[in-house]
Amino acid sequence: MPNPFKRHTRSRTGKRRAHDALSAPSLAKCSNCGETKPPHQVCPSCGYYKGKKILQTEEA
Repeated sequence: MPNPFKRHTRSRTGKRRAHDALSAPSLAKCSNCGETKPPHQVCPSCGYYKGKKILQTEEA
């Protein structure tokens, strides 16, 4: 398999990489306590998921 004959310029490489930036992670509000959490995951602050208690959390 042949190798590239000439090197790609910085601008051509930059144009290709223009769409590779990472986006911010999406966050959802917990329906029980209102804290932000990743969607479709148990809330780390209260331990609820879809209105049911899943995890035991330390209550202060």
